[in-house]
Amino acid sequence: MAGGGFRVLHLVRPFLAILPEVQSADRKVPFREKVIYTVISLFIFLVCSQLPLYGIHSTTGADPFYWMRVIMASNRGTVMELGITPIVTSGLVMQLLAGSKIIEVDNSVREDRALLNGAQKLLGILIAIGEAVAYVLSGMYGSVSQLGTGNAILIILQLCFAGIIVICLDELLQKGYGLGSGISLFIATNICENIIWKAFSPTTINSGRGAEFEGAVIALFHLLITRKDKIRALREAFYRQNLPNVTNLLSTVLVFLIVIYFQGFRIVLPVRSKNARGQQGSYPIKLFYTSNMPIILQSALVSNLYFISQLLYRRYSGNFLVNLLGIWKESEYGGQSIPVGGIAYYITAPSSLADMAANPFHALFYLVFMLSACALFSKTWIEVSGSSARDVAKQLKEQQMVMPGHRESNLQKELNRYIPTAAAFGGMCIGALTVLADFMGAIGSGTGILLAVTIIYQYFETFEKERASELGFFGL
Repeated sequence: MAGGGFRVLHLVRPFLAILPEVQSADRKVPFREKVIYTVISLFIFLVCSQLPLYGIHSTTGADPFYWMRVIMASNRGTVMELGITPIVTSGLVMQLLAGSKIIEVDNSVREDRALLNGAQKLLGILIAIGEAVAYVLSGMYGSVSQLGTGNAILIILQLCFAGIIVICLDELLQKGYGLGSGISLFIATNICENIIWKAFSPTTINSGRGAEFEGAVIALFHLLITRKDKIRALREAFYRQNLPNVTNLLSTVLVFLIVIYFQGFRIVLPVRSKNARGQQGSYPIKLFYTSNMPIILQSALVSNLYFISQLLYRRYSGNFLVNLLGIWKESEYGGQSIPVGGIAYYITAPSSLADMAANPFHALFYLVFMLSACALFSKTWIEVSGSSARDVAKQLKEQQMVMPGHRESNLQKELNRYIPTAAAFGGMCIGALTVLADFMGAIGSGTGILLAVTIIYQYFETFEKERASELGFFGL
């Protein structure tokens, strides 16, 4: 163990004994058992997402974290207020530190892996504590004087405990007891729950035209039954403003189908074993090589910019630089702050086709920003996450695999022809699909739909792989 980087990781060693840990599975967990563990984890998450925080004074007024909720899998005013933010943030920080060699980690050494995992967990818990304190002090649940010291401490403890539960559930699934990862599962569930609610919500809302159902499908049937003019009722169900409509729902289904279609695009490179003669294999390079990572990173960047911009605008709204970052106003619907000027406005999707026609520069800027940001994040992520051409070539060499018709020394050069292009072009495609979903007015935002589809598709692939290995295991 050499290098200063290891000494940094060694600082975590005293904390390993007190950090919560799920032991790795010491046996092959049957497929059915994995499904049960996954369902139980999801059930715990859903219960926490509906359990109101004890001791809060109010959650009225604008929600400064509104734009983060999709990727945070969080629910306002509940125990799951922080969602997966602590675990995602700590994971990204540790990946960046390890990828940039600030912390040197040898993944083949068991102790290094344990220390890195411990460091990530410790950082996640510290972030949860920091965020819980910031939430309470910023007055999101009422001022500290209204809450009282006892209630304020109680809220912080509830949020921290929920953060630890999420970390443990994610670790439970990752260590072989369940399918996939907790982070992906919770994000996809949160988004799908939002889409289903907006399609079938029985809640009535009065927006000046009398009581209307929030759910697009229920509103369609209600309008057709109660209105005499059926054509007008259909038009209203398909195009009503400021509430989910049938066009939004159809757009969502269309984007789902397009993303599933693109998931199948891949280039398959033939490989064979140097040692076992005749043993052929393949290395597939998908169009979405970095999966949904570019959109998660882009969303995290935009969400943080929104949050900082809103906080600054509330205090220094006259300042030129603050206004350049973003100008905000309260929405007429739901008391939510929306950007109306500055950088925050231009990196937000146009609200409708009419808005696009009125501000073509805004639509163009948003398109260019999304494509370039997703391509850039995708290219950066392959270097950080250990999936670049150099890393893949190293893995194939370690497995004694070569590409037929190519010298071993040319392996990295050959992979370089495909991997960086797949990463950048795949990132751009993900950005383009997000923009398409936003322009079409799909329910749950383009980012949300893309995350949901890519995660569900990953789960489908994992499900098939697990089932196939189980059948093979029984000799079927």
